[in-house]
Parts: sequence; C-alpha cells; structure tokens
Amino acid sequence: MRKVEKQQAIAYGILSAAALMTVLILGLIIFYVLSRGLTMINIEFLTAHPRKMGSEGGIFPAIIGTVYLVFTTMIIATPIGVGAAIYLNEYTREGPVTNSIRFATEALAGIPSIVFGLFGFAFFVILLKPITGGWSIVSGALTGVTMILPTIVRSSEEALKAVPAILREGSLALGTTRWQTIKRVVLPTAFPGILTGLILSIGRVIGETAAFLLTLGGTLLLPLSIFDGSRTLSLHLFMVAMETGAMDVAFGTGAVLIFVVIIINATSTFLLKRFMKKIS
Repeated sequence: MRKVEKQQAIAYGILSAAALMTVLILGLIIFYVLSRGLTMINIEFLTAHPRKMGSEGGIFPAIIGTVYLVFTTMIIATPIGVGAAIYLNEYTREGPVTNSIRFATEALAGIPSIVFGLFGFAFFVILLKPITGGWSIVSGALTGVTMILPTIVRSSEEALKAVPAILREGSLALGTTRWQTIKRVVLPTAFPGILTGLILSIGRVIGETAAFLLTLGGTLLLPLSIFDGSRTLSLHLFMVAMETGAMDVAFGTGAVLIFVVIIINATSTFLLKRFMKKIS
C-alpha cells in the first residue's frame, strides 16, 4: 500500500512540475515581451501610420489589415469547416468518401505554412488576379482558409462525436427531422468544442507570417477594402525586425499582439458562458 502511495506521490509531483513549467515558460515569454514593448504603446503608436519602412511611426494599418484578414478568413472557413464536420459525423458512414475526406484533412494539417503561401501566391495572387486583385487581403484570406480548415473540421468533428447518442435518439423519437435534431440538439451541445477550434484557428491566422508574406503583399498603406494589399501585425513585426532592425517597434507590436490574443480569448470565454447559461 505504501509503495502505491509513493508511486502516486511521485507521479503527482512530476505532473505538477510539468504544469508549473508550462506556466513559467508562458509567463517568461509574456513578461519579456511586455517589459520591452509596453513603453512603445501609446495612442500615437496605435493610431499613426508607419514611417521609414515601419521603423518609426505607428501600426494602425497593420491593425486594420489584421482585422480584415481574420474576419474574411473566418467568414469563409467557418461554414465550410463546420459543415464538413457535420456531414462526416451526422450524414455518412465509414466508406471511401468519408475516408477520402478525412485523409485530405489530415494531409492538409501536415503541410508547412510556406507551402500554403506558395500555392496561394501561384493560384490566388497570379492566376486569379482579375478576381482577387493580386496581392490582397482576399488572396491572404483564401490562403488562410486552406490552412485552418483541418483545425476547424477536426475539432468540430470531435465535438460532435462527444454529443451523447441518446440525445439524438430522443429527439428523433419525438418526430423531428435529422436536420432539426442537428440544429436544435447536436450543435448547441457541441458548441463549446466547436468554438475552441475556431479560437485556435483565429490564433493561427493572427500568428502566421510565411504564408501571408507571399499573398498579402506587405504594403504599409492602409487597406481601404479587402481587395487591397496589407500586412498583419505578425507580418509587420517580422518585416520591421528583419529589414530595419527597429527592435523597439517590433517588441511594441509583439505586446499589442499579446493583448489582442488575450482579448479574443477573454471575449470568447465570456460569450461561451453566456451561451451556456442561455441553453441551460
């Protein structure tokens, strides 16, 4: 008995240390970036246009470009990804079609982002230039869609699988159609898991650099529409640090990125709690 308790104590200690190490690493990264970047953040930095290739001035065009890109990407990717997950989990059985879709999803998940960027440059920027405008937010968003679809499909499918079968059976037994059951029973129950996948996808779009370097164009000008070129905050950080060496601006941009991610996660958590209270 003592041996079992000792093993349990050792396992608990190792797992606690691993969890603590994760928190410490995250805290160290956030502390280092914020300690060097907070001094740069002010109204002028957030609302002014960049000067001298971004080494001076503000990051307002990059903020607007990030908002445009994330919104456009998620508007396109969410119905496709969630719809594919519903089809796979609710309407099909194991077979060649289902296996082919799952294989394509897993293959997409393993492709490096720079390959997505190369594809986006060749297809969306060059071949579809009359439609997308070439280097533009549309081209970047369509490239982003191809990147995040695996995350949305897989997370949504797992969330749908976690819904107890008895809920579906009970709903169907009351005379509802399959779609009514999905809309009113399955999707509300699976919503937390689906939302988690969407948040992860938003995080990847915000943090991605390589793919958007080849599709957004990287211009410092303020985008007036989704058919204009732009740059995201991550792309701005990369280009400023690599091309101008203005590390103070780079760390300031990094600090803004951290706050954006925190705000997105906090807002998503708040909305999720409100939704769960509403359906409970």
